[in-house]
Amino acid sequence: MTICDIAILGAGPYGLAAGAHLAQVKGLDVRIFGEPMDFWHSHMPEGMFLRSPWAASHISDPRMALTLDTFEKVDGHQIPKPIPLDRFVDYGLWFQREAVPQIDRRRIKRVERHSQVFRLTLDDGEQFESRRVVIAAGIASFARRPQQFQGLPSELVTHASDQRDVRQFTGKRVLVIGAGQSALESAALMNEAGAEVEVVVRARDVHWLGWRARLQKLGPFAKLLYSPHDIGPAGVSRIVAVPGLLKYFPRDLQDRFRVRALRPAGARWLAPRCKDIPITTGLSITSAISSGEKLRVRLDDGSSRDVDHVLLGTGYRVDISRYPFLPPELSQSLSQMNGFPKLGPGFESSVPGLHFLGAPSAWTFGPLMYFVCGTDYAARRLARYVTAARSTNGAK
Repeated sequence: MTICDIAILGAGPYGLAAGAHLAQVKGLDVRIFGEPMDFWHSHMPEGMFLRSPWAASHISDPRMALTLDTFEKVDGHQIPKPIPLDRFVDYGLWFQREAVPQIDRRRIKRVERHSQVFRLTLDDGEQFESRRVVIAAGIASFARRPQQFQGLPSELVTHASDQRDVRQFTGKRVLVIGAGQSALESAALMNEAGAEVEVVVRARDVHWLGWRARLQKLGPFAKLLYSPHDIGPAGVSRIVAVPGLLKYFPRDLQDRFRVRALRPAGARWLAPRCKDIPITTGLSITSAISSGEKLRVRLDDGSSRDVDHVLLGTGYRVDISRYPFLPPELSQSLSQMNGFPKLGPGFESSVPGLHFLGAPSAWTFGPLMYFVCGTDYAARRLARYVTAARSTNGAK
């Protein structure tokens, strides 16, 4: 049976960055599996823009030569700001061609621990073994669907990650649940496509980002409060930008930083596009009942809405047991906290040789791991750890 040193599951920003850095480790046999940038291309609405600023949207390579700036020059076309989703996908595909041209586009169906190695089964039935496995499979498996909407047909209820073409809602009445970027921008896109849209938010207010831009006039002082990544409020932004520093804070404080940095919010530039959309705040959904081709949604103030469709902009909840390629016996053997794997140096889990990158690593390394800008810290630490381990074990 074929054996390699490292198998990377996923070819999004984290998988590509990990592959780019590990490719620089001499003598290391690395294989990357998955369709490049698939989540960004297939699970986000057409016409969407990145919430993250330019400085926080580069995928990491060892020399930081494959940046958005370089791509813009090579491509010959200026990239607008905020960054359009389709242009970011183009950038990711260019990065893949330049950094890790050899990608196996097949998917991993199953990962099993077999003696001292991992046995992986591909979707076409082929099997091979790997000494290490790096899971960079993204968040598609973690889409959060509230209990009130369980069991309802997809014709009536979908998650924001299920919709690619919002034009199908033209002329329809749509209720959007949520107050984050995906909910608010999906609402704006549907409204602009001719749908009748209402947004329902459990919180009392919709939070719009933008304090960092307002504080730019303070000059150097603003840089003390906000990192270029623009994740989290003043002060917190600086702390979460350095995962190596964050881990020294007490656990309860780390958790509070994560909540503050990841609370639902919309980009400031999105607010004008939502000004004509009714946004109902301070209410929660109590039930949803289908009636023919309509859906009656009841709220906790006793009111109801009869709509053609409900779009769940309810975000994602990490739970590694929901990865379809991880069998229960493997996922249950991992040391976890609320669905997150507890990770050590090099993003290695409690199962030796099994690493997690991206959102699943956020309990250990903080909210930076939810964003593209986290690829630099994650990929560099992973490559450094693997290099050290090979030296210790005689390059095996």
